[in-house]
Amino acid sequence: MLSACRKDDDNDPATPPDEDWPSDSIRVLRSNLNFPWEILWGKDDHIWMTERAGKVSKINPETGATVFSHTITDVVSNGEGGLLGMVQHPDFSSNGYLYVVYNYNSPSGYREKVVRFTAQNNTLTAPFTLIDSIPAAGIHNGSRLLIAGDKLFITTGDANASARSQNTSVVNGKVLRLNLDGTVPADNPIAGNPYWSLGHRNAQGLVMVNNKLYASEHGAGVEDELNIIEKGRNYGWPRVEGPCNGSETSFCSENNVKGPIWSTGNVTLATCGLDYYNNDRIPAWKNSLLLTTLKDATLYRFALSADGNSVSAPQKYFDGTWGRLRDICVSPAGRVYLCTSNGNNGDKLVEISRLD
Repeated sequence: MLSACRKDDDNDPATPPDEDWPSDSIRVLRSNLNFPWEILWGKDDHIWMTERAGKVSKINPETGATVFSHTITDVVSNGEGGLLGMVQHPDFSSNGYLYVVYNYNSPSGYREKVVRFTAQNNTLTAPFTLIDSIPAAGIHNGSRLLIAGDKLFITTGDANASARSQNTSVVNGKVLRLNLDGTVPADNPIAGNPYWSLGHRNAQGLVMVNNKLYASEHGAGVEDELNIIEKGRNYGWPRVEGPCNGSETSFCSENNVKGPIWSTGNVTLATCGLDYYNNDRIPAWKNSLLLTTLKDATLYRFALSADGNSVSAPQKYFDGTWGRLRDICVSPAGRVYLCTSNGNNGDKLVEISRLD
């Protein structure tokens, strides 16, 4: 079975037969999109995409044609909020379960929820809410989803209230971990609590590689980060930015803080979508994390060490070529897909088949 963009925990490096369509090294597969947020290679061998205003689309990866689209009517797009992350159930081919996270209006204000739909007959039906009433804002909503084994991981932002990130009684500023039915796993750090790690500002990239969970995170004005997410660990925000140093060290030692494996220092790039590449199609990218950036409008490649605990200095690709880069996914045959985040119905879905 073909895996979903390798954002799940299937990192088998075997290369399936190549898809049979023109092999231009780089081509724009779709244009005139409006703030796409998530792209994934579905278990049905199509690209699935969310757009922030509420649309889920299934796209033919050979032609770029839309097979179907469905608009989730209670999505409310406000600033950076709207319809954001998406992931397919491991048994999607048989049950059609599609998980999405989005913002909506409630009597208590702007909120976020994770909902499971059933994809069938070219539409989405039977919405089932796993978790809701998460405080949201026009910025810092996290919202990347990942399924590893039988667990669902969810990144939440601090929703522009940084103190939430250190408070385990609220779900903001965390990586959450749920069973696929929305219940809380018995082995989470706190019984009955969905939190898996805390101290996050706005993590918007998530990928599992060889049982290690990597996340990319936006810094406030310095120190975007790449982190390895571990059970119960604290990632510092708002008390720590980037590696623990200076006045931060006492907080780090007292609060089980884990530092990043890479950070940007005294600048930010607006790090976003994250995926793993390990295919012979582009040999220079094998065993690497690929990271999109919004402000820097560049794709970054980080070679992983043999044990996965560190990365090389990054290499930059496509600097400014298409503008702001929101997300990335990889097909089982090693084609890389990027989506932009420029707005005004000017966004693109780009396919990279070779580096010439």
